[in-house]
Amino acid sequence: MMPLGEEYFDWLTLQIKPSRTTKTFTGVFIWLYIREFIWLVPNDDNRIGDAIDLRKEFWEKKALPQTGVSILEVVVALSRRAEWVGGGEAADWAWIFIRNLGLNKYPDPLSLFKENKIEEILETFVWRTYAPNGEGGMFPLKSTNYDQTKVELWYQMHAYINEKIPI
Repeated sequence: MMPLGEEYFDWLTLQIKPSRTTKTFTGVFIWLYIREFIWLVPNDDNRIGDAIDLRKEFWEKKALPQTGVSILEVVVALSRRAEWVGGGEAADWAWIFIRNLGLNKYPDPLSLFKENKIEEILETFVWRTYAPNGEGGMFPLKSTNYDQTKVELWYQMHAYINEKIPI
């Protein structure tokens, strides 16, 4: 169930635990952790590099696991990048991304119905079958000239932050 270990999972989730709710989301976090991130758009392989950097930080000088990266790792890494680009706290950015995906609707305990919905949401995200404006993904935009399903996540994130926090 925990492809890279429970300690690593705990370390990742501690960075994005919601502080403004009494609800828990361990089930959602597990789904994000066991689901592999697959890059389809050029340069989204950089998100894999970000996840590997998280592993280097956690495991320091030990041998790194050579498995695919999880969506949870991508969320944590992007939230750190968003903190750097847009200010605020990485954990808050992670919850914005989780809310944008609609995963905040599925607190613990998970039922079969909730698990099926989470799986559907993650399928939509991974295979980029969300709307061209990003709705259904991590970075929905009110206005865009580009089909967000074909834009790398890095630029989607920047467009989202620029729309939310105009310079």
